[in-house]
Amino acid sequence: MRQIVTTGIVLTRTEFGEADRIVTFLTPDNGKVRVMARGVRKIKSRLAGGIELFSVSDITYAPGRGEIGTLISSRLITHYGKIVNDINRVQQGYDLIKLVNKTTEDDTDEAYFMLLKETLAALDDYDVSLDLTRLWLQAQLLNLGGQLPNLLTDTDGQKLTSDAEYEFDFDSMAFRLKPEGPYNADHIKAFRLLFSQNLPKRLTTVQGMIDQLPQLDLILRYMAGSFLRS
Repeated sequence: MRQIVTTGIVLTRTEFGEADRIVTFLTPDNGKVRVMARGVRKIKSRLAGGIELFSVSDITYAPGRGEIGTLISSRLITHYGKIVNDINRVQQGYDLIKLVNKTTEDDTDEAYFMLLKETLAALDDYDVSLDLTRLWLQAQLLNLGGQLPNLLTDTDGQKLTSDAEYEFDFDSMAFRLKPEGPYNADHIKAFRLLFSQNLPKRLTTVQGMIDQLPQLDLILRYMAGSFLRS
């Protein structure tokens, strides 16, 4: 029986029969992996510790003839245990894992695994706000999907400047010059940072970053609803 060894983060767990679960893992090298964890709900199951939510685990599984394989072994590597101590972070964790699951294809690549891993790390860090984590994840998913707003020039093709104010045009996904508009250079800087390679922990240290999030939330909610699968 062929066996595959990889690393996984649990996306979904569904109870099956009296003691089994069907588990979907996101892996760095095999995309989404669906396996049957037999007997995992029994008290002495050796598999249970490796299929915890908000965790990264080493797993070994045997591919099935259909869509569902069999989980052979699982070993916990990292458990982001601080998440479960705060109900708001738990709910946010569920929501963001669900978002990643719905957004990604079955054969998705390593970038999505790393993105989810960093999202869990951010949720586990009480110094990182929940709003920042959510908006960062949405921006990164849009980035990976090739849905980037224009953060260099306005709707007329002119370079965005530090002394102007703007509104956001959703049709062109760009800022439009507008006196007394709701967006200024600070908002645009924060928006660029959300789409950059910086992690949430680093963004937390940027002065004024948190203050800009409510305005950016309006744009990202629309973009996520339009371009991310739900």
